Amino acid sequence: MRKSIFYHAGCPVCVSAEHDIISLIGESNVEIVHFGKDKSRIAEAEKAGVKSVPALLTPNGHVLHINFGAAMADLKG
Repeated sequence: MRKSIFYHAGCPVCVSAEHDIISLIGESNVEIVHFGKDKSRIAEAEKAGVKSVPALLTPNGHVLHINFGAAMADLKG
């Protein structure tokens, strides 16, 4: 089974959501992508349909936008 991917920017909203996601689905079931540490993954997230972070990409390709932390355009600047 593929993992979910949790994309975030490191803001307090994102970090809080990261802890909740890990608690809910387990650390072994989710890949964490922090755009502050790896901007090269922004294009991948946008291609998958991520419009803002924090967001969870499920194994079947659905994007779940969780609370609003930052727009993807803000992360590129």
